[in-house]
Amino acid sequence: MKHPVYALTLSLLLMIWIPGTSQAQDISLSVTEAYEISQNDETPILFVDVRVPVEIMFIGFTDAVDTNIPYLMVDRSQWDNEKNRFRLYQNPDFIADIKAALANRSLDNTATIITMCRSGSERGEPSARFLRENGFENARYVIHGFQGSSAKDGRQKGLRVINGWQNSGLPWQSKPNPDKIYRMNSR
Repeated sequence: MKHPVYALTLSLLLMIWIPGTSQAQDISLSVTEAYEISQNDETPILFVDVRVPVEIMFIGFTDAVDTNIPYLMVDRSQWDNEKNRFRLYQNPDFIADIKAALANRSLDNTATIITMCRSGSERGEPSARFLRENGFENARYVIHGFQGSSAKDGRQKGLRVINGWQNSGLPWQSKPNPDKIYRMNSR
């Protein structure tokens, strides 16, 4: 009786760890894992940069992503005193835009969707969780995002020079791909 239980447990673990299975996987990916998955033609995915286009314009972009669909938008008419920045709000078209991007690639809501923001924490992980809550069971996000974490001390204290896509030797460029960048008027 013990062996069937072990076999079942092993089978369930393998289904979670193998990319492309229809079972929900762990939600986080390293930048290297995300890059490798994005380059694998055998497992079609949707790789989404969830930053706002202006941020991409000034920080950089990787053409490894399929598209740019912001998860949070910036309301430049309202200031958030607590966070000392403009107010952010959830893109009301995020799910519809994701569905359209999937359809453009002949994929459905069971496909792996990878989201990436600047650091992985404020938009990357929440966008993947939001997608999962809305029926996209294989949504994942890139830990440390595009730019990575800030140095805590030393000569580069405060600069985002630790980990992240940009600091990991993965391909990126300073200018966005105009065919992939989000445009509000293209709807």
